[in-house]
Amino acid sequence: MRIPCAYANWKMNKTLNEALDFVYEFVPALFSDINEGSVGVSIFPPAPYIYPMRQELGEDSPIFIGAQNIYYEKEGAYTGEMSGNILRSAGASHVLVGHSERRHIMGEDNKTVGRKLARILRDRLIPVLCVGEQLRDREAGKARDVVEEQLAVAWEGQEVTGGALIAYEPVWAIGTGKNAEPRDAQEMADFIRSWTSRFFTPETAATIRILYGGSVSPENISQYARLPDIDGALVGGASLDTKQFLEIAKAIAETGPGGTV
Repeated sequence: MRIPCAYANWKMNKTLNEALDFVYEFVPALFSDINEGSVGVSIFPPAPYIYPMRQELGEDSPIFIGAQNIYYEKEGAYTGEMSGNILRSAGASHVLVGHSERRHIMGEDNKTVGRKLARILRDRLIPVLCVGEQLRDREAGKARDVVEEQLAVAWEGQEVTGGALIAYEPVWAIGTGKNAEPRDAQEMADFIRSWTSRFFTPETAATIRILYGGSVSPENISQYARLPDIDGALVGGASLDTKQFLEIAKAIAETGPGGTV
């Protein structure tokens, strides 16, 4: 059974003190009502917070800390960039790659995303590959074509290791308050799982967790979490608020695949 996930992408928000306060409040509150194994939680804070948050949580904590970005080279003269070894030594276990903001604001194309994904896998980190179409693509009936190209270029020559995740985030729904209809999210998740079955094997595809992202809130999470091919959510703005993210994580644990484990 794929354990459902609640992943928090804080983007460029919070001070270090605010991040640590979140940890103090969130962890005991989360597991006061649900079992530790019922939902996988990973927080992707600004990079300088990875080490202090990992230290505060402790090595045995069920909460994972991830990185929002990585560079595709192992090491070298790349000012301002971070390698997989650096991130792992700081305490990160997961890495976001291909987020729409990296693609459309920072100009990362599918090939760059693929190089970063390869580095994540080589450095024994867990990738969360983000894919999704823009509104003009969906209106033109090209949503699947765009997502398929993103998947194909990213995974070319790669193998799934260590529990990879794919986050479907329609670009037009990120930070806009316009979430995708559950039917559309399920159709795309089903398409992604079918694609991975063909590209890898059905057995491998069954282990890949697919998340939905795009204006996720406590009010709408249950309608996504209960979908057969959605294994949780990658949450942006709502994850900055302890109460809101608690409600989302608990809802995923209760209504995700198989309900509470």
